[in-house]
Amino acid sequence: MTDRRMRPAERESQRLLVGLSVLAILLVLPIVSPLSAQETPIEDAGQSLQIHDMFRIKRVGAPQVSPEGEWVAYTVSTSSLEPGESGTQVWMVPSEGGEPIPMTAEGYSASSPDWSPDGKYLSFIATRGDSAHAQVWVMDRRMGEGQELTKEKWGISGYVWSPDGSKLLLTIRDPDPVDTLPAHKKPKHTLPWEIDRLQFKQDRVGYITGNRHTHLYVFDLETKTSTQITSGDFDAGSPAWSPDGSKVAFVANRTEDPDGNSNSDIWVVDAANTDQGDDLVQITTNPGSDSSPVWSPDGEWIAYTMLDEPDIIWYEVNDLAMARSDGSGEVRVLTEGLDRNVSSPRFSSDGRHIFFGVEDSAENHVGRVDVRNGRIDRPVAGPLTARGFDLGPKDEVFVSVAKTALPGEIFATGRNGELTQLTHVNEEFLEGIRLGEVVNATFPSADGTEIEGIFYLPPGYEEGLKYPTLLRIHGGPVSQYSLSFNFEAHLFAANGYVVVTTNPRGSSGYGQAFSYDLWAEWGVRDYQDVMAGVDHAIEQGWADPDRLGVGGWSYGGILTDHVITQTDRFKAAITGASEFLYVTNYGHDHYQLQWEKELGLPWENREAWERISPFNKVENITTPTLVMCGEKDWNVPVNNSEQIYQALKRMGRETELVVYPGQGHGLSLPYQVDRYERYLKWYGKYVKQTEAPSDGEGGAR
Repeated sequence: MTDRRMRPAERESQRLLVGLSVLAILLVLPIVSPLSAQETPIEDAGQSLQIHDMFRIKRVGAPQVSPEGEWVAYTVSTSSLEPGESGTQVWMVPSEGGEPIPMTAEGYSASSPDWSPDGKYLSFIATRGDSAHAQVWVMDRRMGEGQELTKEKWGISGYVWSPDGSKLLLTIRDPDPVDTLPAHKKPKHTLPWEIDRLQFKQDRVGYITGNRHTHLYVFDLETKTSTQITSGDFDAGSPAWSPDGSKVAFVANRTEDPDGNSNSDIWVVDAANTDQGDDLVQITTNPGSDSSPVWSPDGEWIAYTMLDEPDIIWYEVNDLAMARSDGSGEVRVLTEGLDRNVSSPRFSSDGRHIFFGVEDSAENHVGRVDVRNGRIDRPVAGPLTARGFDLGPKDEVFVSVAKTALPGEIFATGRNGELTQLTHVNEEFLEGIRLGEVVNATFPSADGTEIEGIFYLPPGYEEGLKYPTLLRIHGGPVSQYSLSFNFEAHLFAANGYVVVTTNPRGSSGYGQAFSYDLWAEWGVRDYQDVMAGVDHAIEQGWADPDRLGVGGWSYGGILTDHVITQTDRFKAAITGASEFLYVTNYGHDHYQLQWEKELGLPWENREAWERISPFNKVENITTPTLVMCGEKDWNVPVNNSEQIYQALKRMGRETELVVYPGQGHGLSLPYQVDRYERYLKWYGKYVKQTEAPSDGEGGAR
């Protein structure tokens, strides 16, 4: 499948400086003619996508290039409902292309592959052998047997090779105090949780008690001993060695009340520090979040990503910056005029450029900035999603790339910037699957703002026929649909639906003003934006206006709740892990800081909380609504789903509640299958007005 896409008009919006008193800013862009481009559909007799095809798709991890540039290591993950058959293997492939070689065996999972600085050894993290915890393993790349390198009692969560290869920098979390007790002193039952901190719970973690933290250790390969180099009541993360191996940069929030702010800074500690971090150098003093430090080749600068407006929380667009590594305070912001989120900075071999990930509209690119003059270009760009990347010895870019008809694979850039595909792990799967056409387009919202959408047409789409259509809404809200392989959208299309996925106000790839336009006004302009996507599908002649469905998970469910309180155009809705009466989440979910920043304290600013809560318009809902959530979800707690279900049931509306036992915000594999089956059944019953097949076997138009 090839890509042919006209890019939307460039959006020239300046970054906004917003104060605490600002509630909302309306972004107004010129009205433009809708732009669209299509991907040529696969013309073969392959079968339509089915639910269980999710287990046939293999996930390729980010590339790691060997020091001399001859090999690229990566991971391949598989999933299965059968016990013991899911796992992750480390592979390597020649950087010029060729036959890939498996480096770890099936039967256990390995992650975080990396190369020793001399290029002789390939390392990874695994839990195998006699160890009950994750350790660093190493193997000769010429196919030697893997050897356990570390034997840390409580395991490790990350590692980095020192520049000379003599040491590893380990990331280790303090053990649970109960685990350190001898067997005869361990309690016979679960003890009560004793809680005294502001941020006291987290989804998938539970109640946060005690004083456990994550710290850095230097592991000497010769003596096989570890020395702790950070300590205290804070977490140390994202460590990076200085080029000479004498110092370590890391990220930590060392404020007096880290639960009450998001102020993480870059710090530097001596790698030979025996005082466990008492003598630290603070590199940044920005009031927001600084992260992802990386050293320049000469050791004089540290590049990092920064957020300097913490009061607007996740609506802020971050920047790429450089600070002097001696802590002198000199800072240079390199992407101030870009107005797009950046990530994963990497210096070029000569230190004159910094490569970084950049999110732009529904695309993700690899950018490069000249540190001397600030000029930015994009070595990897186009209608694609580029995620993790690494640099070769001559600054060649090796990157994981996905497209709408291609799950992520490893690509290399040539001298002229062209992409060469190195891995083909999903080739066999794609050859047997018949995918529909994907259309990328822009269209005006109610106020004229340009909105981007990705539309999925059923395989074998026939011009002139109007198809049942589903509006699917992304989570976040500060996230986006990208030009990558969307299994869910392809699955719905395979079942005879046109699928509308849009990036409404609040989405992350269109600049800070576009994202911030959602501030404290959920369900207003973002509602108009997603409805404009539905109207565009109708205007193009794809969608049957009398057979529409809507749904989403997390913020996708939240906006679904707003949609069905404002319109009865949809024949069916599915709201997953949504929020409904917002004030009831305060103190129950794990977003206390963010709620307070955006809406204020509920006993001081209750009107703001109530004004945007769909619960207060529940009587407007007439759409048959399937409500879903995880029992243990502390991201968006189940009480929200219970509230919307109880209200709809009490009013006699058509509804059903599905609660997944023991599940958090994300669902484990068996429940993911169940969820897709319920999606198809509910939409089949109310949108198609016929029971849908349970495993993607096609559907009536």
